[in-house]
Amino acid sequence: MSESIALNHADGSPVFLDTEGKHHPENGTLLGFWIYLLSDLMVFGSLFATFGVLAHAYAAGPSGGDLFDLRLIAANTAILLLSSITYGFAMLAMLKRNVRATIGWLLVTGMLGLAFLAIEVYEFHHLFHLGAGPQRSAFLSAFFALVGTHGLHVLFGVVWLVVLCVQVGKWGLNRTTTRRIACLSMFWHFLDVVWIGVFTFVYLMGVL
Repeated sequence: MSESIALNHADGSPVFLDTEGKHHPENGTLLGFWIYLLSDLMVFGSLFATFGVLAHAYAAGPSGGDLFDLRLIAANTAILLLSSITYGFAMLAMLKRNVRATIGWLLVTGMLGLAFLAIEVYEFHHLFHLGAGPQRSAFLSAFFALVGTHGLHVLFGVVWLVVLCVQVGKWGLNRTTTRRIACLSMFWHFLDVVWIGVFTFVYLMGVL
């Protein structure tokens, strides 16, 4: 674990120098992560646009109304939204410098993320069982690309949660771990916003 000491540039702006001699500008990580999220937003924007173009390209195959179980998807949506609330509790515990509570709420968030993924895997398996895989039509190719990409992001987020829990347990709530928790918070809430778009644009409009 590296510690940081505060220094100043010639213009008076703050910069931090860790014990390994590397400069770390204040809020540099958060700014970089915002840039990453904007690039990820463009990726999802492209996938949404592709789905919008191909949403009715069924190739004489099943449509969303024939395949989607809205009750199951609504339950999965509720699970992911609940995980944002539990992550909020983790942030509050972090602000109170409560290591145990922070780890506990992060683990709860991770379990909700795994539950979301389990339901998504079940849905994909069911669609494959019906012969509605991505090769069946352009509509299904776009569907699996969009929903699958989001699922991979959630899986990455869950792995990141586990790594953070290990780091917080080992190092406590120092400058590095709190910054990483804040970055993951932005990432996790971003995934929730994207999923609301998926639920509305793909599932609701696909059925209605």
